[in-house]
Order: sequence, then structure tokens, then C-alpha cells
Amino acid sequence: MIYLDNAATSFPKPDSVVKAVEGALLAPASPGRSGHRPAHEASRTVHRARKAMAGIFGAKDPERVAFAANVTWAINVAVRGFDIKAGDHVLSGTLEHNSTARPLRLLRDRCGADWEAVDPGPDGVLDPEDFRRRVRPGTRLVVVNHASNVTGALAPVREIKEAVGAVPILVDTAQTAGSVPLGDMASWADVICFTGHKGLLGPTGTGGLCVGEGVPCRALAVGGSGSRSESLEHPDFMPDALEAGTLNTHGLAGLAAAASFLAETGIEKIRAHEMDLANVFMEGAAKAQGLRILGPGLGDPRRVATVSVVMEGVSSSDLARLLEEGYGIMTRAGLHCSPMAHRASGSFPGGATRFSFGFFNTEAEAETAAGALREIARARR
Repeated sequence: MIYLDNAATSFPKPDSVVKAVEGALLAPASPGRSGHRPAHEASRTVHRARKAMAGIFGAKDPERVAFAANVTWAINVAVRGFDIKAGDHVLSGTLEHNSTARPLRLLRDRCGADWEAVDPGPDGVLDPEDFRRRVRPGTRLVVVNHASNVTGALAPVREIKEAVGAVPILVDTAQTAGSVPLGDMASWADVICFTGHKGLLGPTGTGGLCVGEGVPCRALAVGGSGSRSESLEHPDFMPDALEAGTLNTHGLAGLAAAASFLAETGIEKIRAHEMDLANVFMEGAAKAQGLRILGPGLGDPRRVATVSVVMEGVSSSDLARLLEEGYGIMTRAGLHCSPMAHRASGSFPGGATRFSFGFFNTEAEAETAAGALREIARARR
């Protein structure tokens, strides 16, 4: 098997992640709920994960990180916090995943918000000036996908924030956290949403958001928090304000271990390796007749190692099937929960076949995938 579906979920996980999850499953503890030793150790595990995530985003206070089941839940929490009302203006890109697009559509349909989506330029990358031109007095929020899960295009999120000024910005890092160095993003982004099971190399069922100081917080759910138990009012301080119920301690143990692996390996090294693979693949795939590669071109630093292709005369699902059955290559076909991105890329409604490289892939696998596309293209023609 050649696994090239890391944009969906990374595989394999580091051995340390598997061992950490197993160890947490064997521990009789719930963080913040009891006073015995195993419970304290569970709380320390959660804190390690919180501190690690704060470090990845450059946040000074780990308590500004709240955990959730996934990035979709985190985005819904974040959007709710801004209390968007009828007539309020919200800006996003058209390269958004449905985890963002559907909450924004809901704001439009239920609250009467004015949601406007900005198309990328001819090179497939968002232009900060397009956001600057669209900001108006009623603009309450800007939401940007840091990297498209379809085209791999990296958005210039810091420049977009500078362009929109005081308007709060929410950055979706589902495709970049762990794969792209994020530096001091927490110092200028108002909310950062993340998922643990992609580039962060952690288990599924982990994710969350890093909330800037002074940014409003409104929970989607309230309940037990392990704090302020004497009150029927849910706590209003971070991170408890956004964490109702028992956390996924086993998953967070794995996430903390994954963060240690990332720190030891170096995200810069991971980024360089993944992009080397993507470039090897793109160079070889470009020789396949009738093949179109979506997003920024070969060698363009404004992308991640996610490469989607459209082959003339072959549906995306048929191409994925041929790759799996003939070569053992795992990809993802279709619209990738991102119909707006496919419309912007001219690949709607048929979608594309996506190859997404991870740290554990090899150059030989990238060459094999490119060669498979060339062979399929020759056979189909």
C-alpha cells in the first residue's frame, strides 16, 4: 500500500503516539474530576497537550487553547463567539472547506448575515488586496482557510489580516498545523482553529481553538467543567468556558506525544520533505497526457504537499479506483467537502483525484504515483 491521503488523516502515526494512547487507555482517570493520583496525572497529560498546542501557534498563555472533538466543532464555536447578527458582513475565501462554509451559510440563512466569499487570483492564491477592497463598516469577521485541501494553495493570512485591519480574523489551520511552521500566528490572529489528526500526527477526535485575548467566547454546549461546581452558570473563563464535559484524554495523550515528535523532528524539516515529494510528483505527473494539476505550479512555495489532478476522459472516482486496484495507491476522489474550491478551480461538479503527501512518504512513492498517472493516461488514450 502507498498511502497518499494524508490530507484526510495522516498515516502512519509515530510509535510514541500509539504508545501514549494505549497508556492513557490503561489509566483509570478523568482529568479535573477527582483528587486521586491517576486523575492528577490525566490533568497533567491534558496540560502537556495544551502547552504543546500553544507552542505550535506561538501563544504565550496555554490557557487560551480550548480542546474540541475536531476542527469543525472548533470553527462552529469560534463563529458563534462573534454573535453575528442580521446585516453584519462576513468575509471568507472561496477555498473554504464545508467545515467553514456551512456555518457561514447558516449565519446567512438563519441570522440574515451578509456572507461574501473572495475568489483566488489566476494563480490560485488569495490576494489580500481583494479583502481590503471588500471590508466595510459592517464587516464583523474574516474567515480564511490557511491552505486549501483541494488545490494546496497557501493563503497569505498575515497579509490578509494586515489588509483588513481591526476586523477579527479566524484562521483554519486544518491543513497546515504540524506541516507548516506557524511562528507567532497567535500574536496577530484572533482565533486559530486546528485538528489533531492530520499534520499534527495525533489521533482522530482531537482538535480545538486558540483564542486571542479579548476575543469573545460563547460555548456551543455547557455542562460539567470540573470547576465552579457550586454554580449552575457555566464558567466564563478560558479554557473551561469552551470545554463542557469530559475531554478526550486518550486522544490528547496521543496529541501531546505527537507534538513532542514534531518538536524533536522539526516542522521546518517536515515541511521541506513533504514539498520535495510534492515537487517530484508534480514534475512526473505533468508528463501525463490530458492531465491538469490544480493550484500553484511546480516549485511554487505558496502551496502545501496536497496535489489534486483532473484527467481528461476519466472521472475522479474511476482514476482513484484504477490507482488503488492497479498500483495500491490510496488517494481521495470527488469534491473533498469543498465544492466552492472546486468551482473556483474549474473542477466542479466532477471533482478531482487528490494526492496528499506526509512526512512518512518516500521519494520512490512519489515517483511511483506519477508513473502510475502516466501509464493510466497512455492506456486510456
